[in-house]
Amino acid sequence: MVRRTKQTQFRESDVISASEIGQYHYCPVAWYLQKCGYEPQSPLLEIGIKKHVEHGDIIDRVQVSAKKSKVIATAGYMLLIVAALIIIFEVIL
Repeated sequence: MVRRTKQTQFRESDVISASEIGQYHYCPVAWYLQKCGYEPQSPLLEIGIKKHVEHGDIIDRVQVSAKKSKVIATAGYMLLIVAALIIIFEVIL
């Protein structure tokens, strides 16, 4: 059995996330440069960032619309139940 002789402390920079593993697998040099603080310079990168922001805005709007539609559907079902109860009570009474 191996025993630890000293306490090891990890810095935040020592931890690698799953996305960093993917970045490293795609291009180890780009991953290393990013870890060293270099920012990539590319007009295509700027276009990609803008497209991601636009896509994120669309996703946000779709999520808001989905929540609204759930509320409207729930209200519709409640009105349907109330209408059915009114009809049932009208027939019974």
